[in-house]
Amino acid sequence: MNSVVSLAGVMLALGMSTAMADDAASGDPYLWLEEVEGEKPLDWVRERNAAAQKEIEAAPGFAALRDDLRGILDSTAKIPYVQKIGEHYYNLWKDAEHERGLWRRTTMDDYRKADPAWETVLDIDALGKAEGVNWVWGGADCLAPDYTRCLVNLSRGGADATVTREFDLTSKAFVKGGFERPESKGGLGWIDADRVYVFTDFGAESMTSSGYPRTVREWTRGSPMSDAKMVYEGKTDDMYIAAIRDHTEGFERDYVSRTLAFYNDELYLRGKDGQLQKIDAPNDAQKSVHREWLLLELRAAFDAGGKTWPAGALIVTRFDDFMAGKRDFVALFEPTDTRSLASYTWTRNHLVLNVLDNVKNRLEVLTPEANEWQRSAFVGAPAFGTIGISGIDDEKTDEFFMTVTDYLTPPSLYYGSIGSAPEKIKETPAFFDASGFQISQHFATSKDGTQVPYFMVAQRDVEANAANPTLLYGYGGFEVSLTPNYSAGVGRGWLSQGGVYVVANIRGGGEYGPRWHQAALKANRNKAYEDFAAVAEDLFKRKITVPAHLGIQGGSNGGLLMGNMTVMYPQLFGAVVCQVPLLDMHRYHKLLAGASWMAEYGNPDTADWDFLQKYSPYQNVEADVTYPPVLFTTSTRDDRVHPGHARKMMAKMQAQGHDVRYYENIEGGHGGAANNAQAAYMQALAYSFLRQQLFPQVK
Repeated sequence: MNSVVSLAGVMLALGMSTAMADDAASGDPYLWLEEVEGEKPLDWVRERNAAAQKEIEAAPGFAALRDDLRGILDSTAKIPYVQKIGEHYYNLWKDAEHERGLWRRTTMDDYRKADPAWETVLDIDALGKAEGVNWVWGGADCLAPDYTRCLVNLSRGGADATVTREFDLTSKAFVKGGFERPESKGGLGWIDADRVYVFTDFGAESMTSSGYPRTVREWTRGSPMSDAKMVYEGKTDDMYIAAIRDHTEGFERDYVSRTLAFYNDELYLRGKDGQLQKIDAPNDAQKSVHREWLLLELRAAFDAGGKTWPAGALIVTRFDDFMAGKRDFVALFEPTDTRSLASYTWTRNHLVLNVLDNVKNRLEVLTPEANEWQRSAFVGAPAFGTIGISGIDDEKTDEFFMTVTDYLTPPSLYYGSIGSAPEKIKETPAFFDASGFQISQHFATSKDGTQVPYFMVAQRDVEANAANPTLLYGYGGFEVSLTPNYSAGVGRGWLSQGGVYVVANIRGGGEYGPRWHQAALKANRNKAYEDFAAVAEDLFKRKITVPAHLGIQGGSNGGLLMGNMTVMYPQLFGAVVCQVPLLDMHRYHKLLAGASWMAEYGNPDTADWDFLQKYSPYQNVEADVTYPPVLFTTSTRDDRVHPGHARKMMAKMQAQGHDVRYYENIEGGHGGAANNAQAAYMQALAYSFLRQQLFPQVK
C-alpha cells in the first residue's frame, strides 16, 4: 500500500459525457457527426472504416504484421507486474485466452520464481459473458488493514465512465447488497467497513461542466446512495471534486480535493466533526501528505519561511507544524537548467527521488533523521535507460520494485531493499532483433533559439543519404515527459522494416520541469509546434531523411499536434497518423472532458479565441493547400476526447479533396482499443499506412 495522499491518487477517472451543445448557428456543416452513437453518424463511420480497411489491409505484409503484433501483446512471456494488497501480490493478466483479463494473485516467494503459481480472483471475460457486457477492468481499491473487501471498477468497452461494485477477496465474489455505484465518471473510496466516500453523478447539476463529480458525499452501508450525506459541494465550473481517507496506521486522516483545472487545486483536511480546514499551500503545487510529512512540488516560485523556493522544487515540512502556521521547509530537490524532478516514491524509512537530467533518469535516496534529511546514492541503478521505481509497502518495508528499459532493451523488473543491490527477477524477451541498432540523443534549434532534445533510434550504419523512411513521434502537453521506453510495436512494425524512429521532447511536456510545460501554454502554444518543426528540419539538415520520407504520429494532445503540423507545416511531412485527436478548438470545451483543459489551451468563448484560432486545425484547413496523406483514428467509446473531432476533420478534408482516410474503433476508450486484438489491428493499420506512404517500394 502507498499511503501518499495526492490529487493524482483521487483523479484516476478522466473524461465525461454531456449532451451535445446546441450550436446549430455555428455554420459548421458537420456538427451532426458529434452525435456519438447516432445511426447516421455511425453509418458514416462504417463507410469510411471500410474504405480505409480495404486500402490499408491490401498493403504487403499487413496480415502478418497484425498477427505478429497480436502475438506480442498476447505473449505469456511478458512481465506480470503486480501490486501488493495485504499479503498477496495481484496482477491483471491478458493473453489470447483472456482478452479482457484475469485478476489474479500470488505470494512474493512464488512471484520471484520463473513460473509462479497464480490464483484467479476474478475472470473479467467470464463476467462479461455472463452479464452480456463487454467489461474492461478499471482497478480496485481494497480496505486496510484486513484487505478482504475491495471496491472494483469496471467500464463498458474501455470508457472512462465506470461502475463500482463491492468485492470480497475471501469468497472471490461480489458482495450481494454491498456498495454499488451506477455508471458515471467518479468513484468510491473507503472510509471504513461500513462507510465510503462517493463522488459521482447524482442527477441534475451534480456534475461539473467538465463532466466530473461536483460533489462528494459520505455513504453509509444499508442506505440508498441518494441518501449519502453531503461532505463538499464544488462549483459548476470546477473540474473535479473527490475525497479520500489515508489509512496509514497512526496517521489516519481524511482529505477533500477540489480541482479547479489541471495544476490548479485545493486540498482540505476533514476533521472528525466533518469540518474542513484548507491546506494553505499554492493551488498550482502538487500537494502530498505521507505520515508526518507534507511535500510540495512547486510549479511556480513560492515564498515561505523567509525564503523564495523556485518553481520545480520539491520542499518538505512536518504536516502538523504547517497546519499550525509554521513554514519551515527543507528543499529535497531544486531544479537546474538540465535537471527536473520526474517522480518520487516512499518506502518505510526512505524517500527515493527519480530525476531527469537531459531526459535521462537518475535516482537519489533521502532519509529523514531528526531535523535534517540525509542524502545517499541509490545502489544498483543503471547509467542509461528509463527507470521506474516504486515502494512495495511504505508502511512496513524498505523494499521496492524497479523497472529498467530503453528503446532497444526490453523491460526488466528488479526487486530489492534500499541500500543493497537489487535482484533482477523478471524480464521481457526481445520481440525484435535490436542488435544492429543504436540510440542517440540530439538537439534541434527552435525558432526562438531554444535547444530542443530528441532521441533517434536507427541502424548503427545508417547512411546520411536523405532517403531513410523516418517516423517522428511527439506529444508536447500537460507536463508529460517522453523518455526512452521499449515498444515492441515500434520495433516490429517500423524499425525492423528499415525505418528510423525519432521522439521529440518538445515544450509543453515535462522533460525540464514546469518551465518546459509552461513555455507552451495558451497563447504560446506555437512554441510546441515550432519545436516539432525544428526537429524535422534538423533531421533534414543531418541528411537523415527528407519530407517525402518523414512521417509523424501522435495521439490525444499529440493528435492536436499532428493536426497543427499538418495544416501549419504541410511541406515538412510525407504522411501523418493522427490518433484520438483534439482538432476543433472552437468547440473542444463543449465536448466531453474538454472544459477541463482550458488551463492548458484557453477559453474560446473569450478573447483567448484570438490566439486559439491560430492553433485550431479544423478551422484552418483549406481546400487549395496540398497536405500530406493523413490517417485519422479514434474510438466511439472514447468519452474523454470526443470522436467528433476526428470525424469532422475527416469529413471536411475529404470534402475539400485531400488525401485522407479514417478508422474508428467501435469500443476502446481513450486508449483506442479494449483488448489485444483491437490494439494489434490499430497498430498494424498505422504502420502499414506509414509504410505505404514513406517506403517507395511499398504500395
